[in-house]
Amino acid sequence: MGGLCNVDHIIVKATAPNSSPLSDKYVHQLLRLFAISPPCCRAFSLGFARRFGKTRSWRVALKCLLLLHRLLRSSPEDSLFRTELLINRSNGSISLYPCNFRDVSSSDPESFTAFIRSYARLLDEISNEDNHRARPGPPDNSPEEIGRVLEVLEQIQSLIDRVIECKPTGVTARNFLIQTAMKHIIRDSFVCYTVFKNDIVFLLENMFQMPTYQCCISAFSVYKKAALQADQLYEFYQWCKLMGVCGCYEYPFVDRIPLLQIQALESFINGMWEIKDDDGDHQSPSSSPLSSTTEKVGDEGEEERQPLIKLNDDDDDDSWEDILEASVINFSSHGSDEKDEWRIQVYNPFDGKYVSGDPNYPWGL
Repeated sequence: MGGLCNVDHIIVKATAPNSSPLSDKYVHQLLRLFAISPPCCRAFSLGFARRFGKTRSWRVALKCLLLLHRLLRSSPEDSLFRTELLINRSNGSISLYPCNFRDVSSSDPESFTAFIRSYARLLDEISNEDNHRARPGPPDNSPEEIGRVLEVLEQIQSLIDRVIECKPTGVTARNFLIQTAMKHIIRDSFVCYTVFKNDIVFLLENMFQMPTYQCCISAFSVYKKAALQADQLYEFYQWCKLMGVCGCYEYPFVDRIPLLQIQALESFINGMWEIKDDDGDHQSPSSSPLSSTTEKVGDEGEEERQPLIKLNDDDDDDSWEDILEASVINFSSHGSDEKDEWRIQVYNPFDGKYVSGDPNYPWGL
């Protein structure tokens, strides 16, 4: 019982409504209690739900979320702490999204309320899945692994959206406690983006080897969103640097994908599945979820960026057949009776190299 009482006492002390940042000692005390007394995990979930659910002070709410964030980062994915947290979220005891918090303690309640709700939604997704942590070893090329990577990439893209939504506005942008929370949010996003860059390269390398049309469409949709999201993330990181959130040396380089690359991939993928029509396993690109790429992706005026599929001229109206022809590389045959092999060469913006399709692929890619 003493341990359970200590949990409530630590929560109240850690989330005091003052301007002092969350002390590390409270995080360490709770982790020790979780290790020696498993029932303390449930006590924390219930204590957190009461404290966060009843407060109308943004300081208390922010420290509650910071405390939860720090504990999530320090707990294994299969820990009892995470299990209890998921149970209390599923039965409605803890509501992070939708979050009903409303600040009444500041001169700009709307800005503080918006930040707390955005932060709570981010933690709601983090507590659901933790697939953005780095994984040992490169993925293989099996259909199961490709499907898993697609699922993880979609989850990471959703997390990055939630991170960008946490950008504070108004007076909250220069508040010391808010900036402290932003450092934890931003540093988590660095890990997310590092894993994302590795997996998006794997996706690009295997985009033309997808087993089904729908898988190919899903892969392209993730890559297309990556292009849009890269611009948003770049601008967000630039703002964070100006505000002094983390050191400039900590930020990863954001790879931005020009619009021409997306347009070329879209045209080629549609054409590739038209070629497959002869096999009787065709889904018409006219009914494809591939929408016309009209969004602004990157800075179109930057001439130094290389196109994903290099063309011989600057005509923007080239058909997919022209793009395909411009992308084919002939190889010298090794014997008089052998046909020349060809394959598509796709520019990889993440490492500046060309990614070659498998020459043994059924469509010669």
